[in-house]
Amino acid sequence: MAYVPGTALLAALVVGCSASTGTGGSAPDSKPGEATAATAAPGKYRTLLDPCRAVASSTLKDLLPGAAELPEDQQKKVYDGAATVTYDTDRRVGCRWKSEASDSSRTLFVDFERVVSYDPSVSDDDRAREVYGKKEAAAGLSADANTDAATDAATPGSTKKQTPSASASKDKNADEPGGDSADRNNSANTDGITADSSGSSDENLAPRTLDGIGDSAFLDDLLTRAGSTTQNRTVSVVFRTSNVIVTVQYTEQPTVSTVVPDSKELQEKAQSLARKLVEKFSE
Repeated sequence: MAYVPGTALLAALVVGCSASTGTGGSAPDSKPGEATAATAAPGKYRTLLDPCRAVASSTLKDLLPGAAELPEDQQKKVYDGAATVTYDTDRRVGCRWKSEASDSSRTLFVDFERVVSYDPSVSDDDRAREVYGKKEAAAGLSADANTDAATDAATPGSTKKQTPSASASKDKNADEPGGDSADRNNSANTDGITADSSGSSDENLAPRTLDGIGDSAFLDDLLTRAGSTTQNRTVSVVFRTSNVIVTVQYTEQPTVSTVVPDSKELQEKAQSLARKLVEKFSE
C-alpha cells in the first residue's frame, strides 16, 4: 500500500470539499436568481403617550370652564380625567374629562391608537393610512365621497346636499332620538352665519379635511338630540402622525333646549388641541 503523508491527505480533502460546494459559499438550498423578500420598515412610534397627561392643565381649564367653579379637590378630579378601559395599552389608550357649568356641560375625549402591521411586506405607516382612510370615509370625506358629491351637485334635479359629509351626518343622526330634526337644526345653524370681513363664511365650518395637522387630518361636526329636549354638538378632529391615529372629540350640551352650541368655538378649540398633541408626539 502506498504511503500518503498526512499533509497531502488533508489538502486532498480540502480540494474535494471545495469542488462539491462550488465557489461563493452559497447555501445548499439557494436557487439561482432567487431574491430575499424585503421587510417593510417599522413605524416611528413603538409606545404611546399617557393621554390623561398629554393635555396641559392650562388647556384643560380653557376647554372645561365649569371646573373653575368647583372646590379645589373636585377641580383636581376633573382635570385628572378618567382613563378609558383598554386591553392593550401599547396599542390603544384614551382619556375622558367632563365639567358642568350653569349654562352647559363640556366633555373632552382623547384617543391614541398605534397601528401595527403584522404583514412583513406592509409597513406600519401604510397600514395606518388604511385605518385612517376608513375613518375619513366614514365621515363622508374620502376622495370617492367628494367625487360623488360633486357629481350630485352637477346633476340637474339632484336634491342631495353639496357638502361632502351630508350623507354621513344624516346616517349618524338617524339612530338618535329626533335625529332628522337635529340634522335640520344643524343645517339651519350653518346657513345662518354670514361671511365676516376676512371673507370667510360658514362654508369653512362644514366637515372637511385639514392641512397642517400631522400627516393628514379631518374634522367632523355633528349636532344631535340629547334626550328629548336639549341638543349637543360634538366636534371631532382625527389626525395621523406616522403609525399613530389620534382622535379628539369635544362636546358641548347646553342646559337650555333653545340654545344651539356654537360650531366655530368648538372647532377652533378642538383644532388647537390637536396641534398641541402633534407637538407632543414630536418631542
